[in-house]
Amino acid sequence: MTQMTARLYQRPRDRFRHWKPGFFSMQFSFRKSLFLAVALTVLAGSSGCVYRPNISQGNIVEEEDLDQVKVGMTRNQVRFLLGTPMIDDPFHANRWDYAYYVKIGRNDATGKRWVTILFDDDTVSEIQRNRELAEGL
Repeated sequence: MTQMTARLYQRPRDRFRHWKPGFFSMQFSFRKSLFLAVALTVLAGSSGCVYRPNISQGNIVEEEDLDQVKVGMTRNQVRFLLGTPMIDDPFHANRWDYAYYVKIGRNDATGKRWVTILFDDDTVSEIQRNRELAEGL
C-alpha cells in the first residue's frame, strides 16, 4: 500500500492527534472555571455602577402661575398660564390634570405635584391643588 492510499484509509481519530482543545472547548479545567467565575462576578458587580440620569416628567407648574388661575377663566387662558395639560382625558373632557415629578438617580421621586383643573361650560369651576401621587414613583 502506498503512502497516498494509507492516508485515505487512516482512522478518523488519527487525523486529529495533534489537535489541542481551545479555550471554548467542552473540556474545562479548574483554572478556566475559576477565570470564568471571576469574570462573571466582576461583570455583575460593575453593572451597579452605571450612571442613572435625573428624570423629570410632566408639566412644571409654578405656584405663582397657579395663583393667577381663577374660577371663571376660559380654557385658553388656563392653557396660556400653565401650558398644555399632561393628561387630557377624552372620557372626562371637563378635567385637565397637570402632573409633575422629579426622580434623581436611583432614589424615589423627590419632587411631586399634581394639580387638577375642572371646567364647566369651558370656564374654570374648581382648582384642586397638591393632590397625592402614587408612592412608588
